[in-house]
Amino acid sequence: MKKVFLTLFYSGLAPIAPGTVGSLVALILAIPILKYLNSETLFLSSILITLIAIKEIDKFEKENNTHDDKSIVIDELVGMWITLSLANIAYNDYFGLILAFIMFRIFDIKKISIVKRIDEKVPGGLGVMGDDIAAGVLAGYSTILVLYMIN
Repeated sequence: MKKVFLTLFYSGLAPIAPGTVGSLVALILAIPILKYLNSETLFLSSILITLIAIKEIDKFEKENNTHDDKSIVIDELVGMWITLSLANIAYNDYFGLILAFIMFRIFDIKKISIVKRIDEKVPGGLGVMGDDIAAGVLAGYSTILVLYMIN
């Protein structure tokens, strides 16, 4: 069960771009939450998942003597959900969903500013989750800015 959680239903085991595959799975999982509940539920769920993930990642890293294993993509789910909830994207706003996905992937891959510092300096599960949380916040506000500029 731990592996299913940390790899986000095994999407983190994708041979190519596991982070992108995990982010896509996170986007797909977010759509029914946005449709039937709301972005606040998505945000609160990301906080709960973060707390669980930090503890489970710490255990995983201790057991496997590794840090930020590429198969762990639960952090992508949290980052993607934070992006979507901050930008308040509706489930049927396909342009907004795609834009939020692209923005999150850019900030997560490029690791600029605080995202890079967290990735390099914060150990354990907090570091693994923290850089994606920061990327999600930056991507969420960037999505808002782009949507505002084009409307």
